[in-house]
Amino acid sequence: MRLSKAWILTRKEFAVFRRKKYILYSLIALPLLLSLLLPATVFFSGAASEMSRAELGQILSSEVMIFVMLAAILPTVIGAYSIIGEKVEKSLEPLLATPATDGELLLGKSLAAFVPSVGATYAAIALFTGFVDANTSSRFGYVLFPDWSTAVVVFLTVPLACLFSVQFSVIVSSRVNDIRAAQQLGGLVVIPLVGIYAVAEAGVVSLDPFGLLVISAILLAADAALTVLSRRTFRREEILTRWK
Repeated sequence: MRLSKAWILTRKEFAVFRRKKYILYSLIALPLLLSLLLPATVFFSGAASEMSRAELGQILSSEVMIFVMLAAILPTVIGAYSIIGEKVEKSLEPLLATPATDGELLLGKSLAAFVPSVGATYAAIALFTGFVDANTSSRFGYVLFPDWSTAVVVFLTVPLACLFSVQFSVIVSSRVNDIRAAQQLGGLVVIPLVGIYAVAEAGVVSLDPFGLLVISAILLAADAALTVLSRRTFRREEILTRWK
């Protein structure tokens, strides 16, 4: 498999995404909203000044998990379009007829969804941590981030969750014929992460560095399984004949 061939496809996808306003809005609006709205609801509620450092830190640290879900949501917009959108625009068949291997095609499309989604999530985390630190520093004389939990989220959990969503979205988009249906089915990938966040908020599991490492390990295993499944699911001959 040649990375240079896959990157050519990725660059082509980027050029297409720049013309799709709903993709650009998704990559900008949702991360911006979450990065500022989440801490604002805590600091401007009036209860923050009455919280201890430990209580405030626990609440804000748990909100970092929201960005793991964000990293899984964003690829559903791009990944669903990656195959079905090209079919609608009559550009899929020429692409599948190229000498690029299935692995190169899948890698190129996966990178096209992974890179902007992770980039937007990292930008949102940076805004979030900057907003939180500015407020905790001015009000309480300390900064909350960075910490070890945030480091695990940034370097492991977020990219693994994003890759999980990318692979799932590509599999879904290769099996259905409608962009909205693909996006709705792709959105199911967020349910397990929402469940983890819910049980963490209930105090059943801890989102400390060890707990996040366990979650990351589970995501890594799921990513490996979905990568194998996507290679087996993506059959260019079947797609070309079934979508005539």
